Amino acid sequence: MANLLILILLALSTLSWNLAESLSIDCGSSTVYSDEGWIGDEAYIQNGESKRVQSGNSLSQVMDTLRVFSSRNKNCYSLVAEKGEKVLVRASFYYGNYDQKSSPPTFALQFDGNPWATVVTSSDLVIYYEAIYAVKGDSTSVCVAQTQANQFPFISALEMASLGSNMYSSLDSNYALFLRRRVAFGANETISDAYDRIWVPGVAVNGLTAVTSDALVIDSSTAEDDPPQAVLQNAITTSSTSESITIGTNLPAVEVPIYINAYFSEVTTLDSTQKRYLEINLDDNPVSNPIIPPYQEVLEVTITNLTASSNNNLSLVATSDSTLPPLINALEIFSISNELTDGTDSNDVEQLASLQVLYPILGQWGGDPCLPSPFTWDWVNCSSDATPRVTALYLSGFELYSSFPDLSSMDALEIIDLHNNSLEGDIPDYLGTMPNLKQLNLADNDFSGTLPTSISNNKNLKLIVTGNKNLCISGKSCQTSDTNTGTSFDDPEFTTSSGKKKSNKLPAILGSTIPTFFLFWAIVGVFIIVRQRRKAAAVTAMSAAGQNGGASRPNGNSVNVQMVGKISQAVMNEFNNNNNNTGEQTTLEIPDQMTDQQTYEGEYISRNA
Repeated sequence: MANLLILILLALSTLSWNLAESLSIDCGSSTVYSDEGWIGDEAYIQNGESKRVQSGNSLSQVMDTLRVFSSRNKNCYSLVAEKGEKVLVRASFYYGNYDQKSSPPTFALQFDGNPWATVVTSSDLVIYYEAIYAVKGDSTSVCVAQTQANQFPFISALEMASLGSNMYSSLDSNYALFLRRRVAFGANETISDAYDRIWVPGVAVNGLTAVTSDALVIDSSTAEDDPPQAVLQNAITTSSTSESITIGTNLPAVEVPIYINAYFSEVTTLDSTQKRYLEINLDDNPVSNPIIPPYQEVLEVTITNLTASSNNNLSLVATSDSTLPPLINALEIFSISNELTDGTDSNDVEQLASLQVLYPILGQWGGDPCLPSPFTWDWVNCSSDATPRVTALYLSGFELYSSFPDLSSMDALEIIDLHNNSLEGDIPDYLGTMPNLKQLNLADNDFSGTLPTSISNNKNLKLIVTGNKNLCISGKSCQTSDTNTGTSFDDPEFTTSSGKKKSNKLPAILGSTIPTFFLFWAIVGVFIIVRQRRKAAAVTAMSAAGQNGGASRPNGNSVNVQMVGKISQAVMNEFNNNNNNTGEQTTLEIPDQMTDQQTYEGEYISRNA
């Protein structure tokens, strides 16, 4: 019966492993280890450079690769999650002298716009940081950011596991837990459980004794945070009730709020004379009720609402009525974060996400666009509000194309700089009514149509639209019709370039200019006829006089003179017929200002009185 129960529990343990969704990313690698559950990171980030540690520093296949970031304010991995889902996220770093500089860097680690840790890497050790928190959106981001010159951030591995909704429930969902220590006391090796938690073996030293439970099965169903069987099979204790167990906390030197999970399971059946009562002390002050470890079960004790530092002493002591010394199986110690941010204004974030879909080049930026300050995206500025707003977009030279993107919901924008792209079509009217917009730079694009009056009449807006050759500035000199849009040059309030406009007026222009053109050449033809006749007469006279200075060609020029005369007469007749038929005076109006060759080609622009 006992063996059957063991098999059932093992099956449940396997089921628990399968139900705990997890993601393990080998950063800098493109390899998939299906048997180990690791995948490369190319689907999760678009920036950075893949590197390998020096061959002599190899630790494992996962730790041998890394991704280093030498540009951007921050670089982020985005991981899909469900809103409200509680997750465990672990980021690991192994320098391994990948750059042959023997200089492990220090940089910032962040998640979802919140500060996480200052990463201090090591030449020969794997450093990892772990956080537990409830996701506020439909994804979670993990970012690294450079904080010191020439010290480029990198990452070796990134893991995320979904936790049960009731796990670590003593913590408000507006806060995160940062792991300081997780220990399996008395264990001989590192233990990894169904939630990817790593339990480091706690060796019995300094007079402590490791003990092993004689229970074949330990029921952990009563423990809210589901410790694995393996960490409950062993424990440490002292040799007498007068001795305490001092526990290292790995807390920082400054006081922080802490969260403690301690796990207790009696290792043997006690007789009626034996009692094991203990309590947890902080600097000799009890911070728990008396604890009685149960046999074949586990008791989880959670302690919160405390502040502590590395200067404080955490210990387990036997109570006065205990006949047995203190005992502990496993322990988790966390520091508690500051209140988590809700992130940048949701309307701004959604609009930026739409831009990233529209223009894939912008998808290289991830995480919160504004937080934590000062690590904003490189092409935005943000307000300093608790919920920041995006106040500026600097997207010059990003090779943006198509029509003007919809930015109407980003009503905190003060600056929009989209110059030097390939945007085309009409400039939207709403830009002129954005309440905070002060600068609008749309120069060197392919915008066309008429500039909306909401923009042209906005005296508080600094507008730059140079280099849009098909853009008509609305104003007194702008001519528009169903088939043609002119371009205005006479409004000094705006900066614009003259530009060639597609037009259907070309036949009319040619109708007025061609007769004038032929009139000019008719006059030239008459002049040539007179001149050639005089020259022919002179040649004839020279021949008659017997002068031998050159060959005599009595018909050489007479044929050409006659042809020119006929052409000139035909042109004159055609010109007279045109004028007689239309009864209109033909004029050629030359624009009084031409700024480039393209403007002049095929179009004439006049000023209206």
